[in-house]
Amino acid sequence: MNSLLAQLTEWSGALAGLLWGNGLTLIVLLGMGLYLTVRMGLVQIRGFRHSVALISGRYSCPDHEGQISHFQALSTALSATIGTGNIAGVATAISLGGPGALFWMWVTAFFGMATKFTESTLALKFRQVDKNGDISGGPMYTLLHGLKMKRTAMLFAGFALIASFGIGNMVQANSVVDGLGYLFPEVRNNSWLVGGILASLVGMVILGGVNRIARVATAIVPVMAILYISAAMLVLFNYADRIPSALATIFTHALNPWAVGGAAVGEAIRWGVARGLFSNEAGLGSSPMAHAAARTNEPVREGLVAMMEPFVDTLVICTMTGLVIVVTGAHALQRDDLVGAALTAHAFQTSLGVSGASVVGISLSLFAFSTIIAWSYYGDRSARFLFGERAVQPYRVLYTLLVMIGAAIPLKLVWNIADITNILMALPNLLSLALLAGLAKRLKNEYFSRPFKVENSKANP
Repeated sequence: MNSLLAQLTEWSGALAGLLWGNGLTLIVLLGMGLYLTVRMGLVQIRGFRHSVALISGRYSCPDHEGQISHFQALSTALSATIGTGNIAGVATAISLGGPGALFWMWVTAFFGMATKFTESTLALKFRQVDKNGDISGGPMYTLLHGLKMKRTAMLFAGFALIASFGIGNMVQANSVVDGLGYLFPEVRNNSWLVGGILASLVGMVILGGVNRIARVATAIVPVMAILYISAAMLVLFNYADRIPSALATIFTHALNPWAVGGAAVGEAIRWGVARGLFSNEAGLGSSPMAHAAARTNEPVREGLVAMMEPFVDTLVICTMTGLVIVVTGAHALQRDDLVGAALTAHAFQTSLGVSGASVVGISLSLFAFSTIIAWSYYGDRSARFLFGERAVQPYRVLYTLLVMIGAAIPLKLVWNIADITNILMALPNLLSLALLAGLAKRLKNEYFSRPFKVENSKANP
């Protein structure tokens, strides 16, 4: 069994390296974000203030079609994106790509805001509402209804279905064991038990559908974000004198091949973009499935709400993690037992003692749990698209069971699977964005040409 897992790890690693280790992949991913940033007229800057107003409920419309509010849609999507990528993913990027990887995560996030805006605007435009009022949306419906590309839509749904078991499920469960194992080494020997407990909690939530997922996400996301950011701010306060040199190190390793070598800069770009995409999921087409259920008849509104995901996820939370790792000097350690979440836990412990590592362990568990429940919705929408409503419940049961398996299999294999499914999922979605960018721009221009009207008097007495 161990030899088979080792072989699978080697093969998947080679494929992941092929997909992510070439310039074409990086050009396509960053290039699409750059293209949409220009095409949408820097919407991530010009629409930022209005986005905040939408999230606060200022323009909510109870009589519009949809199942959840703007804030619930954002919380559900953020519960998927704020996951182990913010703790384990950042640490992995810095371990393998150097401190400069954090800069390229920032670049991916900034351009990703325009990508999120575009893909979620289109998801609202082409979402499908059944006779019971249940809503399904996302790139598969954009491809199907917007471009009449049924086979490509099915291809995306198939990749998303597989990806839900990797990026949304097994990676998260595995990283919980990794993070808690740093605090309590005996956890590593009882990974099946941890997986069983996590699976039970997940099952209780996801069997209730999107409304229950949204309620739980709305309760968890603000608490877990505040807890983690507060601890990170305390570490940075303790090391405030090192922050300028840490930022200088990040920029040098990201942009100066004469100082650190061309290969080092190349690795920073590779791992920064790969982990940036893993963390904020811009271009994957995952979060538009959650935003499609928002209660609004204005596609652009939900696009503006969606673009806040990379800002919160990467430009705020991932930055906190990265800076803590660099200012504490943890990035310079070369220890086999300090990989992924364990490296982040060590960095927090350096400043805050055992309580710092405990915050990482608790945050990791909350982040992973929220990601697992949100990604179950993405997977069941894909299963429904491919096989009909009858496939949803069996999918949820299988998804729950795989949490236990993910907690016990090797970390490297799980990350490889996540990287492979990420890129395969992104390609059909990026195709739809390229072909329908003109429509998204027209919708944006029409929306901003009209005066904004506060339509929910209860939200604004």
